[in-house]
Amino acid sequence: MDELAHTNVPGCRNMKRYEDVMEILAAGIHVITTLNVQHLESLYDTVEKFVHIKVRERLPDTILSEADQIVNIDLSTEDLRKRLEEGKVYSMERVSTAMENFFISSNLEKLRELTLRELASQIDFRRREPIPEEVAAMPDQVMVCLSSRGPNSERLLRYASRFAGRLNKNWYALYVQAHAEDPLLIDTQTQAALSETLTLAKQLGAIVFTYKGEDLAETILRFASEYRIGHIIIGKPSKLSLYERLTYKKNLAEKLTHHARGINLVIVDTAHTFSNREENSSTLDFVQSQQPIRLGQILKESTILIRRDTAFKEEILRDLTRSVFSGAPEWEEFYNALLLREKESSTFFNEGVAFPHLRIEREITPRVALGIIQGGIVDIATSKPVKLVFLIITSVKQQRMQAQLLAAASKMVSNHYIVDVLLSTQSSRKVLDEIIEWEA
Repeated sequence: MDELAHTNVPGCRNMKRYEDVMEILAAGIHVITTLNVQHLESLYDTVEKFVHIKVRERLPDTILSEADQIVNIDLSTEDLRKRLEEGKVYSMERVSTAMENFFISSNLEKLRELTLRELASQIDFRRREPIPEEVAAMPDQVMVCLSSRGPNSERLLRYASRFAGRLNKNWYALYVQAHAEDPLLIDTQTQAALSETLTLAKQLGAIVFTYKGEDLAETILRFASEYRIGHIIIGKPSKLSLYERLTYKKNLAEKLTHHARGINLVIVDTAHTFSNREENSSTLDFVQSQQPIRLGQILKESTILIRRDTAFKEEILRDLTRSVFSGAPEWEEFYNALLLREKESSTFFNEGVAFPHLRIEREITPRVALGIIQGGIVDIATSKPVKLVFLIITSVKQQRMQAQLLAAASKMVSNHYIVDVLLSTQSSRKVLDEIIEWEA
């Protein structure tokens, strides 16, 4: 299938061609496809800086991480322009325009250089040894802080994606919702922009969270402490007024710098283009480990609950918690802890999925439950009804395991094919079989 990143013609089953490819792969069919380096989402800003053109057709970097093998088809600038002149790339009436715009020699040389660096980064990533558990448990996870009104949240996310890729770490995108940004209070344009930002974060491989809090810095640091964050990435704060300075008010960067202990703070100037240093140190973002955790290894038939009608949020959380503890008396204690956790940071997202999770003090084996609510959760306000709920419970010492399980669940629900299959399957046994087959 040619042109992996391109948009399908109207009327197709999927909007993008890579979504077709994911369905074909899920059906057990091998795919050979093509991709130009400028179509990678995380390279959008770098490519714009290089060639002064906004690339409209893009795909998430995580799609590329699905490839078993990547082959670089390298061609010199002269040979490529000769192929264009001969009409082997575009029809003859388009050749002149193409060669005077995107396909000028300087652009092709920069893109060729960028491609070679990306390929080198991938080779380096794929030959790395798995990170030992004791090393991986060190606090060097990455988080990026999002705002509903950020000047360029997309650039901030792309930077975070590539930064995390260098460290080969899972990364988190955190949006702190103050009372003034309650969905019932903000305008529809801001809501739409925020939804697009959170969707892009998931496409780039982030594990997305929404926390509620009035003190932005305190909420960020509380999240960083819980998830053992070593690097906090924020956009450059706006300048304070003279009055604010005279009254000793501090911006977010100053507050984080003052209170953070053992955490590196990275400030990205989202209002301007990246520096040459960032452009010249490229790497693809892969959040998966060398030996990824599979949900099918931990899920059980008894922890997969199917509801053909609607359900309430607390009701489904109660049933899922009871199922992972097989009805033992302590399930209620953890259910109440889960409810408290949800009140401060909801994990029910606009994309129709939820990832409630909890880490407990005592030693346990990781527990995963899946709720399939075909009618949707009815008592929470989301743009799409939440129909898939993954409950993940681990011990406090299993922080890395929890991150891997969250990443595996997030990856699964980003695939339209397996989501459709799960929502239409009528038995828990069949659901488990489908998940095991899809992960294999």
